[in-house]
Amino acid sequence: MSYAIKMIEVECDDGVHDFPKGISAGEVVKEIHGKKSGAIAVLVNGKEKDLSYSLRKNCEIDIIKNDSDEGLYIMRHSCAHLLAQAVTELFPEAKPTIGPPIEHGFYYDFFMNPINEEDLKTIEKRMKELVKKNIRIEREEYDNKALRNMFSDNSFKMEIMDDKIGHDVGSSAYRQGNFVDLCRGPHVENTAKLRWFKLTSTSQAYWRADAKREPLVRIYGMCYASKNDLKERNMQLAEAEKRDHKKIGKEMNLYMINELIGKGLPVWLPNGEIIKSEIERFAVETENTYGYERVTTPVLGKQQLFETSGHLPHYAESMYPPMEMDDGTYYLKAMNCPMHHLIYRNKKRSYRELPIRIAEYGTVYRNELSGTLTGLLRVRMLSMNDAHIYCTLDQVAQEFANNIQMVQEYYSAFGFDDYHFRLSLWDPENTEKYIDQPKNWETTQNHLREILDNLNVKYEESIGEAAFYGPKVDIQFTTLLGREESMSTIQLDFAAKERFGLSFMDESGTENNEVFVIHRAPLSTHERFVAFLTEHWAGNFPTWLSPIQAQIITISEKHNDYGTKLENKLKDANIRVKADYSDHTIGKKIRMHRKMRPAYMIIIGDEESQKNTVSIRARDGNQKNGIPVEEFITNLASENSSRKKKLELI
Repeated sequence: MSYAIKMIEVECDDGVHDFPKGISAGEVVKEIHGKKSGAIAVLVNGKEKDLSYSLRKNCEIDIIKNDSDEGLYIMRHSCAHLLAQAVTELFPEAKPTIGPPIEHGFYYDFFMNPINEEDLKTIEKRMKELVKKNIRIEREEYDNKALRNMFSDNSFKMEIMDDKIGHDVGSSAYRQGNFVDLCRGPHVENTAKLRWFKLTSTSQAYWRADAKREPLVRIYGMCYASKNDLKERNMQLAEAEKRDHKKIGKEMNLYMINELIGKGLPVWLPNGEIIKSEIERFAVETENTYGYERVTTPVLGKQQLFETSGHLPHYAESMYPPMEMDDGTYYLKAMNCPMHHLIYRNKKRSYRELPIRIAEYGTVYRNELSGTLTGLLRVRMLSMNDAHIYCTLDQVAQEFANNIQMVQEYYSAFGFDDYHFRLSLWDPENTEKYIDQPKNWETTQNHLREILDNLNVKYEESIGEAAFYGPKVDIQFTTLLGREESMSTIQLDFAAKERFGLSFMDESGTENNEVFVIHRAPLSTHERFVAFLTEHWAGNFPTWLSPIQAQIITISEKHNDYGTKLENKLKDANIRVKADYSDHTIGKKIRMHRKMRPAYMIIIGDEESQKNTVSIRARDGNQKNGIPVEEFITNLASENSSRKKKLELI
């Protein structure tokens, strides 16, 4: 007796096809698109599935290519599993925890002894061996009991199952050779699909990002769809290494971090203090133009203050532990805003005063995990370019417009042009993270949308990125290395008026509590901003920011008297100058001072001394001779005071 083969209809981008029931998605893709489709997974009725997924009903499928965002995510997730397989084979005592894909790559956290650079190379070598073995990656379904038996020796996986799955249902796992990992997938078909990867670094982490939990070893890697993409990223990383603010900061003596002081607590050295002070001076001048008043507030405050503001409990994890004093419990401040609210409330306010703009370069402290700290980008002490604007709802639009204009002016002065705006919204599914006032969230978010639309500012929306007290507009800066970071922020706070009893007397003499607060930090923090500037300019700061604007280099001892006179003239013109009167050769002097990246090197020899001129050498190696001293000083002083972002004397 023969039976008819049951057929199903599969809709693809080129039409509807008939296939036998139970055919795999991969076989359908191969039949329709050929062997070189680049597919590593599929969408079946809009849901991501492995290529091995069996099609048993009429459906619609779309391929996920390896070079798409979705495809790269899957490849990087699979590469994290490949890493875990290699680690557990080489270090059998290691316990895998989690291994998510991230931008450009992946990481995996292991409970194991710390590893070094040689271990990293050994692990990468083992991963490449596993790729060559073309090991099939298979999805397996288990009931709850079987799943728990499988991972009974890994308490981390058991905890994940308790949180994510529960005790009543099973889930899937993925097997490649002898390695099995708890996972919902999808994944690539086999390890041979993961050729273009590289391990990049290792660091310390903690389980659940909780410093009180188990310490973990985190291993980072990158993964791409092609050899060229990986090569391009390697070149980008090489450029990143050249521009690394930690490396340049050390060469130029900008800052230091000393273990005796503590991790994440930078000390600004004289050269770094110059840059920091120049940025602050620029900001003070700009804020004066925009009508801000400056204040100074303490670095700590009572527990009740931060309970009133909502930082306790909403921000407690990022604050330092409490200090018990004879008159109460104190905290180091993580934000300036609570104290600014009290400054506003310090006296009765009239509608005629609004908007009131209070600015401060206040130092705040954040309890960041030690394993996350890196140079100036992530620190525990932050000097914030902070301000708070107290206004009516009708004034919010103009104040937002002013601050967006201020950001654009700043970015132009610093030479930044690759940035965009992001409207950061709350996540209504995660009310524990935010003040639970849905109507206020909806109203204020819509208000910010309208403001951005009226300003014709292009922006994207991002759920879950709001502050706990209100929505915000973040300015996302794309570095020369392709990394996206939040540089500036403008936040709308609808909660402070209730928490702090903010009000004003309106036109009718009635007390009105509809005070909206705008939090803004257009220049981020000094630490973060200087890190960005350093990497953006590779330490070759615009003249007005350069710690050394002129480096005098004499050719021989007989030119030192002329050099000293020139040095004094430059100082009188408020130009930052250094001089080298040593007996080193001119070539050695130039090489020695190049790493300090002065705006200009001034070369002095016989001709310059005799004719009262200078020869100037720019960072790019160009040199101009025979410039009269007074002309040089006048032009350099003008370039300095005008804050031009490009050198123009040569």
